[in-house]
Amino acid sequence: MMEIICQQEDQLADIAKQIVDLSSNRKCWVFEGEMGAGKTTTIKEICKILKVIDHVSSPTYSIINEYLTRENKIIYHFDFYRIENEIEAIDIGVEEYFDSGNLCLIEWAEKIPSLLPLQYFKIKILTQLGQRIFQLN
Repeated sequence: MMEIICQQEDQLADIAKQIVDLSSNRKCWVFEGEMGAGKTTTIKEICKILKVIDHVSSPTYSIINEYLTRENKIIYHFDFYRIENEIEAIDIGVEEYFDSGNLCLIEWAEKIPSLLPLQYFKIKILTQLGQRIFQLN
């Protein structure tokens, strides 16, 4: 596990670059952290690095957003905060998205633990004393 400390928001672009570099080309990234920890904000910075041309926003109500990059690659952004159970995720075809070979950025994955792929890149964001600690593994 690697830890990166973010003391100011202007460091987030550099941290996002490190996250991309450390992902080992895994296709599912799980973002953990309490409400307001910076999951969506971090995903926005990551999408800039990955050259997403679409508007990046939280899919809290839609559950999934699809973004296109300059290289015509598709990135899926999930937010499972509002689902009641795993059946709802199955009903939207989450397993097909995870198996698509496209990058999947997942918020609130703890709502669908048995549906996650066996291997994924975990980004845990902790907030302490006005700073963010990113734990990557």
